[in-house]
Formats: sequence, structure tokens, C-alpha cells
Amino acid sequence: MSDLEKSTAQAAENLDDLFRPVGEDAIFSEKITAPRYSYWKSVFRVFFRKRMNIVILIILALIVLAAFILPTFMPYDVMENVTNASTFNLSPAKAMAQMGRSFKWILGTGPWGNSIMYGIISSAKTSLMLAVICAAINMVVGILIGALWGYSKKVDAVMLVIYNIIANVPYILLVSVLVYIVGSGFWSFVFALTITGWLGIAYFFRTQVMIIRDREYSLASRCLGTPVLRVVNKNILPFLTSVIVTLLATELPSYISMEVFLSYIGIGLSATVPSLGRMIQQAQTSFLTYPWEFWPPVAVASAITIILYVLGQNLADASDPRTHM
Repeated sequence: MSDLEKSTAQAAENLDDLFRPVGEDAIFSEKITAPRYSYWKSVFRVFFRKRMNIVILIILALIVLAAFILPTFMPYDVMENVTNASTFNLSPAKAMAQMGRSFKWILGTGPWGNSIMYGIISSAKTSLMLAVICAAINMVVGILIGALWGYSKKVDAVMLVIYNIIANVPYILLVSVLVYIVGSGFWSFVFALTITGWLGIAYFFRTQVMIIRDREYSLASRCLGTPVLRVVNKNILPFLTSVIVTLLATELPSYISMEVFLSYIGIGLSATVPSLGRMIQQAQTSFLTYPWEFWPPVAVASAITIILYVLGQNLADASDPRTHM
């Protein structure tokens, strides 16, 4: 048998595997056999296709584990050596020579003899908790209200008035005033960042919902008497998944940046709460003299912000159905 005949026979066998007779059963002949499609499985397949995402995830996991586990075994006390002036502002080499070769003194000491390394670990925990809590509150409230805002014309008339009043007040000014009024504790700071932080997210989703609310399937649902909340939940929000992830990618690092900035100018978290912004603020006057006090918290704050942003953007790209082709 020639090579041509062999290839023809092989092609015929493959064709037989692809096409099979279904008989005269009308119901069975209408069934389509195809592999099951999972949206989120496809999203994660596209996301993990980039090796850079795996590396960044590992780095983020190490930061999170260090921030939430190490403080349990390595408690941070900013005033632990405040009575011993010889421990103030020691470089890493001098701190390890004087205080002992330990992980605790690997970055030197601060202005009161406090451990820079332990301070960064505890401050990173505060920043991550603040970002996750604020993003969760603002995203959930903003998405739900924004979806109703864009779908219901009655809600739209009321919310536009509220938005036009509040949006004209600078957000940083509003947060600063609220911090002064309710205090500078952790939960007070969360309250200040979330009391109006959801409004911009809701307005953004209003615009997105208005684009797709009048499509045929939504009109059909309304004609069938489907409740508004069900139409929003089933017909509208699933089509905005990539938009939600994209917005989350910018929201998470923005709260860390906000905390660092407000603590840097002295109106952020209280002195009893470890904070990267407060560490930077305390070391700003001596960053040339004692650079080990200033640059490590700056580097950690920048690294966390960049990692969260890059991961969020890559996940947003992967959640776009057009990348699943």
C-alpha cells in the first residue's frame, strides 16, 4: 500500500471517529456533544499561562504570610528600648553588633531603638488589612447601588443629586475632616475611607449598566415580570465581571497609597497603630542621616502597591472573555 493510500485510510478512520450515525431518534439527533465550558476555569488557565503571574503571586503570598503570621511570634513594640539612648538610630551593622545577630535587627533601629524589621512587618499587616476591608466594603456597596442606579430611572434621579453634591468636595479633604471628627484609630480610618468611597464606584457602574440594561434579554425579563434585583443579578452583573476585576485592581493599592499619604502628612492612623506611612513620616527629616529608617518602608509600600496593581490588571485581562479564544 502506497503512502497516499495509507494517509487516505487514516483520514477515513479519523472521520469515522468524528462523525457517527445517530439513527432516526429525533430527540437524540438534536443533542450536541461538546466539552463543558467553565468560565472561571478558563480565566485561571489564561491567567496562569503567564509565568510572571505565578512569580508575583508567590512574592505576594510570602508578604502576606510574613505580615499575618510573624507578628504573632515577633511582637512589635515601638517603645521597647526608649529608655536606652544607646540603641537609638543604629545602622544594621551596629545594631547587630550591639543587640545581637538576629533577624530582628537586620535593618537597624529607629529613633527610639525600635526594630525597623519588626515595624515593617506589623505595618504591612495594617496596610493589607486596611486595603482588603476598604475595598470589600466600597466594591460591594458601590456595585450593588451602581447597578440599581443605572437600571432604575427613579433611583437615578435621586442618586445624581447626591453624587453632584458630594463629588464636588475633594475626597482627601473629606477623609481628613472625618478622621479629625471620629478619631484616628484603625476602624475610624476605615469608616472615613468608606463612608463616601463607594460613590465613585457606583457612578462608574451606573454608566456601565446603562449601556447593557436595554438589551433584548433584559427587556424580555422585564416583560415576564422578573424582579429588578434578579434582573440586575442575573442579566447585568455577570457581563461586568472583567470590569469589576479591573476596578478592583485599582482600588486595592489606592487605599494603601491613601493610608501612606495621610499618615505621612500626620492625619492618618494613630501612633499606637503600626503604619508604613507613619514610619516614613517619622524618618523623613533624617533620611539622609539614617537612610535605613526611611527607604525600607518606602520600598515595602511601593512593592505591595505595584504587586497588587499588576496582579489585578493581569486578572482583569484574563477575565475578559475575548482572551479565551
